[in-house]
Amino acid sequence: MKGPPPYIVRRFVLAPLAILLALVLLGTFPIWLIAAAFASRYVPGRWRPLRVGWFFFLYTELQAIMIVVYFAQWIASGFGARLKTPRFQDLTYRTAAWWLRRVMGSARRTFSLQIDFHGDDLAGERPLLLLTRHAGPGDSFLLVDDVLNFLDRRPRIVLKDMLRVDPCIDIPLSRVPTRFVPSRGRAGAAVVEAIRDLAGTMGRRDAFVIFPEGGNFTVKRRERAIAKLDEIGRPDLADRARAMIHVLPPKPQGVLTAIAAAPDADVAFIGHVGLERLSTLRALWRGIPMDSAIEATAWRVPAEQVPPPEEREAWLYDHWQQIDDWVDARLTASADPAEPTEPAATES
Repeated sequence: MKGPPPYIVRRFVLAPLAILLALVLLGTFPIWLIAAAFASRYVPGRWRPLRVGWFFFLYTELQAIMIVVYFAQWIASGFGARLKTPRFQDLTYRTAAWWLRRVMGSARRTFSLQIDFHGDDLAGERPLLLLTRHAGPGDSFLLVDDVLNFLDRRPRIVLKDMLRVDPCIDIPLSRVPTRFVPSRGRAGAAVVEAIRDLAGTMGRRDAFVIFPEGGNFTVKRRERAIAKLDEIGRPDLADRARAMIHVLPPKPQGVLTAIAAAPDADVAFIGHVGLERLSTLRALWRGIPMDSAIEATAWRVPAEQVPPPEEREAWLYDHWQQIDDWVDARLTASADPAEPTEPAATES
């Protein structure tokens, strides 16, 4: 499949099917719950099938509830006529925040997941560019949950269009400033234009989330990225990338575009550790329950301290090296370094 199903299929087929699935799971709740509990006796780990089944059930039920809520909001907006007005966009953000609180709260309890966030304060009255490491299937959800529910900001993000198959991603993000870009083929120009538009129109409560690495970290991707830098005649950046063992070299174009489009925005660099060992479906399955904390930290750079354009590429690499050093220190302290060797999903 080259892209997501068309709009009419997503709204009139996938969304009703999601509601139907929720009803079926609800009606057969005792049957599959007993089956999952029985299967857990023969699977390594503590109640692994039961935990996964329970979370899938909760996610499916919450998804069905949100589809109905979003449909009601569509009717209230004049059958979509006022969905892009500030009032209904704010309602969309608050509804998505409620959904994420329940989903992430369920994940924390079901999978024994702890999340510790520290570092510079990211609250304030300025727009914010969030440049974050990408190292697992859940970091996008974790970060957007923090932006909505803890920072009280409105996230903006560029996503792969295949994520539109999930109604709880597709429906709300179609109503607020977000851009979906092609999942396959070259989307460089479309991504840059989307970044310029989203960053350039931010208000004081907005936060634009960017993953400069372009994908989850794997050893093979790191090797390919370093080889690419050598190939395009940037041995200086290739050498700097070789010194970073836990992150991919950042791709400067999107970051530089965002900073140029939003010169009044503060910039925050986000590092996290704990998701590396969950970068594939097999690793994710083996890692349940997690029983360990995911740590995240932030370094905030006020807009007036962002260097001039000709120095920003080196400045970006300096901060990415800082993230790599922090990750290395945390993994060393845990005495259980994670070394992902299998390709991870392109977007989570």
